[in-house]
Amino acid sequence: MRVRLLDIAHARSGDKGDTANIGLIARKPEYYPLLLRHVTAERVKEHFRGICEGTVERYELENLSALNFLLHESLGGGGTKTLRNDAQGKTLSSALLRMVIDVDEIRR
Repeated sequence: MRVRLLDIAHARSGDKGDTANIGLIARKPEYYPLLLRHVTAERVKEHFRGICEGTVERYELENLSALNFLLHESLGGGGTKTLRNDAQGKTLSSALLRMVIDVDEIRR
């Protein structure tokens, strides 16, 4: 079964210099294991191919049923240097929620 992250999570994003920060929060605690299994740093790096030129780090926040991703070298040098429309990476959370994952089954 193919599921959009939008259906099982919500997200927020921002910046710190040239690094975008995306928080991905499971809509229900039982969805958190799906995020752990399927939303890896490598998968996020691939999803943001052409945007993220550096590494992607993933942090697990089990007590919040959330993951936090740092996308290094993603903002064209940062808010004071970049000519990109989204200098602070505010739209990257919406872009991540468009990712589709394959799961065996999901209870909604």
